[in-house]
Amino acid sequence: MSSSTVRIVDVSPRDGLQNEPTRISTEAKLGLIERLSTAGLQHIEVGSFVSPHRVPCMADSMQVCQSLPKHTDINFYALVPNVQGLQKAIDAGLTEVAVFTAASEQFCQRNINCSIDESLSRFSELMVIAEDHDIRVRGYISTVFGCPYQGTVSIEKVVNISQQLLEMGCYEISLGDTIGIGTANQVKILLNALCQTMPIEKVAVHFHDSYGQALTNIYAALEAGVRVIDSSVAGLGGCPYAKGSTGNIATEDVVYLLNGLGLESGIDLHKIVAVGHWISSLLQRENASKVGLAMNMRR
Repeated sequence: MSSSTVRIVDVSPRDGLQNEPTRISTEAKLGLIERLSTAGLQHIEVGSFVSPHRVPCMADSMQVCQSLPKHTDINFYALVPNVQGLQKAIDAGLTEVAVFTAASEQFCQRNINCSIDESLSRFSELMVIAEDHDIRVRGYISTVFGCPYQGTVSIEKVVNISQQLLEMGCYEISLGDTIGIGTANQVKILLNALCQTMPIEKVAVHFHDSYGQALTNIYAALEAGVRVIDSSVAGLGGCPYAKGSTGNIATEDVVYLLNGLGLESGIDLHKIVAVGHWISSLLQRENASKVGLAMNMRR
């Protein structure tokens, strides 16, 4: 492993909360974001400007974004599906957004109601407006290791979509194992294929832990040179369009792994563990972070 610094993107205020059965207030979401910031998170996904009918938990994203602290070094961003969503993000004062597509046609249709090619066409128009407003754009690709509807996904498809998103102007591509079925060997094979066409510095990984492989997969990605990891405090998460998909890998567990490897994240482990217990209690759910539970028992 070369670079000793790893950037963690905590997605709990959006990807973490969007599938939780317990709804929390706008004030509580802002409290979560503040606590994540205090723990050392510098990159936080705070909401999404999607249809509130499809994802009701994100209906207050405008209020959340407008209430974020200004003039801070912390990078807040939101998910946008189209130009209309981008305009809302601009109105909310954000300087970064994320667009999302999938490596599976069927999942793309279920998730954003269009084909992969149609989603990329939408993003092409969106990128022009984003550039005019100095908005940075991150790209997500879901189902990179498999789809709940069509099964196997080809590596060539993932590589092709990644290239197109980069050429449009996305500064980074986050590879999502939406249903958590990937293995370390698959991670190595996919990253090796991607590195033939794009710098590893442009790649982030986003693992769900449905099959208990997320930390192993992250280690494989780190060995391949990836230095950007998406995670969610307390392992919050799940996808409304992927039945059986459990939460993201817990931020606490990732920080513990990085500490053991001598890699810097800038995140205080004890503080992020406290955040995980706080939000789990608020949501009346079990904390999915093994590190959080273990440290709590030792106290």
